[in-house]
Amino acid sequence: METRETIVLDTRAQRRLTVLTHVLAGELTIDEAAAYLRLSGRQVRRLLGGLRAEGAAGLVHGNRGRRPANRIDEAHRARLVELARTEYEGFNPVHMAEGIAEEWPDLAVSARSLRRLLADAGVAPPRTRRPPRHRSRRERMPRAGMLLQADGSRHDWLEGRGPWLTLVGAIDDATGVIPAAVFRGQEDAAGYFTVLAGTARRVGLPVALYTDRHGIFTKDPDRPPTLTEQLTGKRSLTQVGRALEALGVRWIGARSPQAKGRSERSWGTLQDRLVSELRRAGASTAEEADAVLERFLPRFDARFGVPAAIDEPAWRPWPSPFPIEAELCFHYRRTVSRDATIAWGGADLRVPCRTGGASRAGRVVIVEEHLDGSLWMRDGTERHRLEPAPAVAPLLRARDLPRPDGLALLEDAPERLATDEPLPPSVASVPPTRRPGPDHPWRRYPAVRQR
Repeated sequence: METRETIVLDTRAQRRLTVLTHVLAGELTIDEAAAYLRLSGRQVRRLLGGLRAEGAAGLVHGNRGRRPANRIDEAHRARLVELARTEYEGFNPVHMAEGIAEEWPDLAVSARSLRRLLADAGVAPPRTRRPPRHRSRRERMPRAGMLLQADGSRHDWLEGRGPWLTLVGAIDDATGVIPAAVFRGQEDAAGYFTVLAGTARRVGLPVALYTDRHGIFTKDPDRPPTLTEQLTGKRSLTQVGRALEALGVRWIGARSPQAKGRSERSWGTLQDRLVSELRRAGASTAEEADAVLERFLPRFDARFGVPAAIDEPAWRPWPSPFPIEAELCFHYRRTVSRDATIAWGGADLRVPCRTGGASRAGRVVIVEEHLDGSLWMRDGTERHRLEPAPAVAPLLRARDLPRPDGLALLEDAPERLATDEPLPPSVASVPPTRRPGPDHPWRRYPAVRQR
């Protein structure tokens, strides 16, 4: 019988050795040992045979210390480590394993194997995971489109290759799918208009929108209402709030970031995966980042999206008779001037006539400033694109002409008269100068006023 000089037993092997020793001593039966070890009687007999033949070494698995048959070969491991340090630098193991499986199927490995491989090579993970804190989570909505969580994430998405950007996006509460997102310089109303327009075109309008209490959505809700608000019974709306009310989308304001945990966790995942994709693509501007985002979102939704509890979605069709770009834009009330123009940005815009040729002078209309910069006018159900008004016609007035050289000619007029030389017409037409006498009323007026 061959024995091993040094045997290292783990906790499980030590427990088995203790129980089997009692079996060999006749203190336990095989069935009792099987119950203690949670094994079958056949497995206990096999372990007893190994213990009698090899001693404690018979309880150690025979593959311990041997090279696994399915071990990744060294060339394959070296290639994966090289990719992790170059093209996929900063990718987490799960994200990197998915990317390699798409582009290099012959190098595909599981995320767990890749994590162990990189750890053995000394490649540290891009970020460490914190243990989750206990918090009661709200159940997902049962149907897609019932609740859309929207938020903006300010982050160094381009990692110094360009300016800091804000990712404005929305995530469906029921499925975790991101229907639309866009990069903006700041979290602004135009970004949310773009996200809502993209969502409406892709799937439809949600029943409710869940956001923080940013000034983009509400005007200081904690302040007391003004007199006008008290008389009308309505609070003043922001541009986004006005659009949501017109489209019948209910707005819900969260009191804390934790209340929107689903969107907050999604932004954390995006700050890991999307940053890596932007780095790999070399994006350095908002336009380039949007192009990468457009390719990334379908893969993100396929990876992290979940089916809704109820298959029938709750997305609503477009309710307005006006197009999407006409509602999800900036609206301003203006009064048409008497010359059928609207003052806008220091210039005048021409307002077309109504049907039948009647002027719109004096009417209050809505000016739509679209996200592409175009200007439209809305009067009831009519809409027209606004163009610059023609220039104001010049006002013609008589201007002073330059004085002729008549004075100079009058100086030598006596000499001309003495020689009988005719005077020029311009001089002949100049009336003679008459000086008022000392008794002229014009001279006596100051004396009369003094009296």
